[in-house]
Amino acid sequence: MQARPSPVLRFSPTAWAKLLFFRDHKGTEVGGFGVTSANDLLRVDDFLTVKQEVTVASVVFDDQAVADFFETQVDAGGKPEQFARIWLHTHPGNSPQPSSTDEETFGRVFGGCQWAVMFVLAQGGKSYARLRFNVGPGGHVVIPAEVDFGAPFGPSQREAWEAEYKANVSAEHWGLGWNSREDLLGQTDLARCSVPGDWLEELEAMEPAERRLVMDELAVRPDLWDETAEVVYDD
Repeated sequence: MQARPSPVLRFSPTAWAKLLFFRDHKGTEVGGFGVTSANDLLRVDDFLTVKQEVTVASVVFDDQAVADFFETQVDAGGKPEQFARIWLHTHPGNSPQPSSTDEETFGRVFGGCQWAVMFVLAQGGKSYARLRFNVGPGGHVVIPAEVDFGAPFGPSQREAWEAEYKANVSAEHWGLGWNSREDLLGQTDLARCSVPGDWLEELEAMEPAERRLVMDELAVRPDLWDETAEVVYDD
């Protein structure tokens, strides 16, 4: 008997270009939803965002914006499996591995769906995709992702993407006047900077991989991780 082909998450070139544009725009995390056609639920034809607060280590969607997005998609004839099953977000740095917050969000928000996909694209180019299904005994499987050039696709729309980014993405900066990694390294008086009082406590509470991602971006406290520690991810 011939083996059934494994599922693959595919992106139209235009959707992929838009995701890259959002990933690279400000160097923070950015999140959104993959939109598909009714007859190919694992081919992302568009990447759409909603209003969100982002940092280098988090994305928080505005609840009303998500509700409005769903209503708009339904009014346009879409079904939930076409616009509310593929969660896409980016990571600054090189690691696409989901953080503990990502895992909690995926389970809480998508745990009631028959199936859902979490996809993470890192700044360095690596990606991670996992298909979760909640029917029967349930389960999950890591799946490959690729750009699909086999179907017609549209052109770049950078001006529209720029407008969408400005309308939806609000970046929270942890440092005052930190426009680059070099600026941050040059800071000598952290008391002058806009850093939440409990920021270090939250940082120390992160899992090693998540903390390393933040520190790779900020380079403030390299003593917060153990270079020899082994991080094991649950596939």
